[in-house]
Amino acid sequence: MEAIHTQGIWMAESLQQRTGSHEHVWQVVTHMGDPKAAFLLVFPFTYFISKRAGVAVLWVAAVSEWLNLVFKWMLFGERPFWWIGESRLFVNKQPKVNQFSSTCETGPGSPSGHAMVTAAVWWVVVSSLGSYLYKRTHSVTLSAAPYLFYVNMLVAVGLSRIFILAHFPHQVIAGSITGFILGLVLSRRVPEGRPLLFFCCLSFGLLFSTLLLHAGLQQLGIDLSWSIALAKKWCSRTEWIRLDTAPFSSLTRDCGALLGLGLAEYWKPGGWPLPWAPRALSLAMSSMGLYHVNRLALPVQPQALFYGMFFVKFVIVPQIVMVLVPGMIYLFTHKKKED
Repeated sequence: MEAIHTQGIWMAESLQQRTGSHEHVWQVVTHMGDPKAAFLLVFPFTYFISKRAGVAVLWVAAVSEWLNLVFKWMLFGERPFWWIGESRLFVNKQPKVNQFSSTCETGPGSPSGHAMVTAAVWWVVVSSLGSYLYKRTHSVTLSAAPYLFYVNMLVAVGLSRIFILAHFPHQVIAGSITGFILGLVLSRRVPEGRPLLFFCCLSFGLLFSTLLLHAGLQQLGIDLSWSIALAKKWCSRTEWIRLDTAPFSSLTRDCGALLGLGLAEYWKPGGWPLPWAPRALSLAMSSMGLYHVNRLALPVQPQALFYGMFFVKFVIVPQIVMVLVPGMIYLFTHKKKED
């Protein structure tokens, strides 16, 4: 693996030197590929266009990110920003690379969660759009356009992760391929019409089984916090180390979103029947609500409180998008029509 890692470092150096003037663009792209964006941006946008596609996006995002966490614990992947120092291979010739505010993620590096979740979630979006375009136009060329966008987006997200030293190229490729397969499989198994008990069992089942896996591996002498220690050691700035990039943050986000999806479908099965104009208004208001929910500062100590509140935060996300905001818009527009 040393040769693969070394080539990855030189590729990152070359990418930074050739495209360093576009640093802001790479930062925006990597933020768009953040798994969090699937819950807070892609889900509401998709839901108000197609309810089934929106539910599928949330479902695929949660399950694929949870699987990514498990894979990372099993594969012990390095990250470039700490491997440069830990490998001690660059004593005589240090690579000319920089770290950025998004570099210092604390989880293991393989496979790339950004690439994996992006590939899985956006497959749901582009396949739905491609099918819709083909049914309306019967044009193979036009219906192929979303898939071309899909490939370009995966390449852009992957390069952005290499550029900021968050991942090696092989980790990005592995994440993209795995995410594509998961998107293909999970999008055909969307849990529509399932009872609340199904989502409760799924959410807490994934949560407690993962905690048991973590405890079991710890008992075997496997230190799963090794990556956190390395991230703190080699990150250029301590403020770039954020608790919301830790593995347990991903876990609580996924389990919270699944429970929230179940609650939303329980409160309002099938969603609110809204025409296009109220849907657009619902999207705007939901986006504002999610923006403020995301900005909500959580106490980082004790960590159990942080993770508990992080769980609740993502339980709320589907309620805002699927129940509260469209419900308010529906009641307002329905009452206005009656008047």
